[in-house]
Amino acid sequence: MRFLADLSDDDVKWLEEQAAQQGTSRAAILREAVSSYRAAQSMQGVERFFGLWAQHGSSVDGLAYERRARGEWDRDWESAEDAPQP
Repeated sequence: MRFLADLSDDDVKWLEEQAAQQGTSRAAILREAVSSYRAAQSMQGVERFFGLWAQHGSSVDGLAYERRARGEWDRDWESAEDAPQP
């Protein structure tokens, strides 16, 4: 199906450059972009955000980070002066 879409001159120039680099057409790039966008929008809940750190180049282990953060909540009542008294 064909349709008309208004794009800025900068976007058209970018599409032309990408098409030349990839050896494909602007239409093929737009079809791929729409397919990728649909796939991203179809994910629900946790699936949408799972692996978010890795997607943005972070090498931090999420579970290790969580455990370290939660470890800050622990208090050593045995050695603390302000330990609750029974």
